[in-house]
Amino acid sequence: QVHLVESGGGLVQAGGSLRLSCTASGSIASIDDMSWYRQAPGQERELVAMLTGGNRRKYEESAKGRFTISRDNVKTTVYLQMENLEPEDPAVYSCYVATYFPSGLLLDEYWGQGTQVTVSS
Repeated sequence: QVHLVESGGGLVQAGGSLRLSCTASGSIASIDDMSWYRQAPGQERELVAMLTGGNRRKYEESAKGRFTISRDNVKTTVYLQMENLEPEDPAVYSCYVATYFPSGLLLDEYWGQGTQVTVSS
């Protein structure tokens, strides 16, 4: 089991910055991919940024060049540095981690409780 706790959300003016953190506890040795998703009211949840176990990064199109995903060396904390926040960015941002069997099949997945990001214009 992996337990995730996010922090760092809040209210920021358009053009401002926030850094989200997600700290994992429990079976952290099994963690592979670590990602951030967001969901705005009335919209589908979407992937914002992913960092794979092989350190490949993937970003949602609007996040490219503005957001940076990173994690500490022991994979206990994943960060999302968000720069130049726009009025389209407000949502609940949630941390997600996945673990895999040695074969590559998904073993389990875990979600954090979410943290609200609000951007004022």
